[in-house]
Amino acid sequence: MAAQVQIELIEEQFGPVERPLASSGGIRVTAFRYATGVAALRVTNLVGEIVVLPFHGQQIWDATFHGRRLTMGSVFDAPEASEVYTRNYGAFLVHCGVMAIGNPAPEDAHPLHGEVPNARLQQARLVFEDGPAGPVLRIRGERRERVAFSANYRFSPEIALGEASSRLEVTVSVHNQRATPMDLMYLGHVNFRPIDGARIVDAVADSPAHFRVRRHLPSYVGGSAEYRALLDGFAADPASHRYVVPGRPVAPELVAGLDCVAGADGWSHALQVLPDGSADFISHRPEQLPRAVRWMTRNGDEDALGLVLPATAEADGKAAERRKGNVMSLAGGAEWRCQMRFGALLPSEAAAMAEAIASARS
Repeated sequence: MAAQVQIELIEEQFGPVERPLASSGGIRVTAFRYATGVAALRVTNLVGEIVVLPFHGQQIWDATFHGRRLTMGSVFDAPEASEVYTRNYGAFLVHCGVMAIGNPAPEDAHPLHGEVPNARLQQARLVFEDGPAGPVLRIRGERRERVAFSANYRFSPEIALGEASSRLEVTVSVHNQRATPMDLMYLGHVNFRPIDGARIVDAVADSPAHFRVRRHLPSYVGGSAEYRALLDGFAADPASHRYVVPGRPVAPELVAGLDCVAGADGWSHALQVLPDGSADFISHRPEQLPRAVRWMTRNGDEDALGLVLPATAEADGKAAERRKGNVMSLAGGAEWRCQMRFGALLPSEAAAMAEAIASARS
């Protein structure tokens, strides 16, 4: 086992002035608090940095690698200390779930994307360990959710980053502390910035059966005739959505259910390949997260590409997903885990992943 150094975090360590907190090799961690009151960690390595909100849903608020900001564009320039999903909107990673995900329909009682996106974590820690390519930092957190006669579970997310890596690995575990089964739903909302001229590469078949465009709109958005025609075009010809066309609005949003395909190693991969050959990527294991969603919005204020949002269900709200058979049941005392990897790739790395995707697609 690799040697580890653990540092427990407390809210009092985070003040208005950014201060060094810990370092190992090429990894440096500083702590600060936004003017909005939200505590944050800035993690810098040899190729970039991330900003993590250790007590606020363990969101990754921002990410920059190889000199390029990966995070979606939004009207928020800092995280807000709100539990309302749309009042703190713009993070690179938001955990969604775990008792419900998706847009609630009138028959649903859950909030948009569930209870954990902006939930307060009661524990957070840094763990430094020696990896095969140098030091690795793991940011771990834990939230205990208790609702009498309904829920008692531990939500434990972890972010791992190596000293010279632009690839993040996120692990999530949910431990049911009740004696009886609980409903389980999860979605990893990873929000890249779409790049004009980029193309989307994955192993999903370009057919309406495997790329299912959502036509009904949630209550908080509208839709013009031009927008509905755009959705109709994507639904009829899924391959047409794979190009990030300059000047083409996607307003309010594209939401589609995907049938992801795993390669021989059990991982499914997707790329946003930029004009210079570099790429954004996300990978997950469909055996852990059997559903997936693609989300895009380009409305002049929000500019985001959910390249693949790995999930246990699609995004139509709990009641609709239950009818589809997509609500998992976690036995009393049982634990569920999943992994995701995402970040930025240099052109040679992107080409290698594109080859793996081609092999899975064939």
